[in-house]
Amino acid sequence: MKYVKVENYNNITIVVISREKALNALNYDVMNELLITIDKLIKDNNCGAIIITGAGEKSFIAGADIKKMQTMNSNEAKEFSVLGHQIATTIEKSSKAIIAAVNGYALGGGCEIALACHIRIASSNAIFGQPEVKIGIIPGWGGTQRLPRIVGKGLATELIITGRNIDSKEAYRIGLVNHVYPLKELINNALEICHKILKNSPNAVAKSIKQINISSDASMKDGCRSEIEQFSDLFNYEETKEGLSAFVEKRSPSYN
Repeated sequence: MKYVKVENYNNITIVVISREKALNALNYDVMNELLITIDKLIKDNNCGAIIITGAGEKSFIAGADIKKMQTMNSNEAKEFSVLGHQIATTIEKSSKAIIAAVNGYALGGGCEIALACHIRIASSNAIFGQPEVKIGIIPGWGGTQRLPRIVGKGLATELIITGRNIDSKEAYRIGLVNHVYPLKELINNALEICHKILKNSPNAVAKSIKQINISSDASMKDGCRSEIEQFSDLFNYEETKEGLSAFVEKRSPSYN
């Protein structure tokens, strides 16, 4: 794998998104590697728990590759959204616990990947956000569905339609993350949580995760299906083209 590295600690595997110069932003290559890696680990009997983090000290996953999105048409955007949902759903439905160790920026698709994990912990320098509306789109990998279920409809609506970022303290206050640690202590604490989980019955853990998902997933499929359609449809509009272009050209978008 070129962009996704694995580090094994007995029966705990740390999955590292390794595209540090791009703040670990996700393009098709990274996404496909991540999906293959997670799927393989879920099926691996030697792996009992998984930690997802980003390379370096600045970013977990800074989002999707905006330059690539700028050239997409509606059909390509739909494929992109479907792939993002496939990754998020694979993580969420995993029978093994998957922990997001958020070590910096978790924006857009990065926040959505974290939302799909069973437990989220953050470093003190972590920044979360769903800033998609600023560039003329909406969260396309489950953000409109998972964020309200985790922090509540009102807070999720505010975060999504303002596009504002929040720091780790606020993320903890609203229940987006379970714990906040100094950056240097983040992975050790993630490993400690995994050790606690692995002391328990694997079957009971798997069934617990399944039942928890069922409790909040009654309309998730319909919601995600609708999100895919709305996400891809926006690529038919000039506002989206303007937002994406403005981001790449490092200027403020003009929506008037």
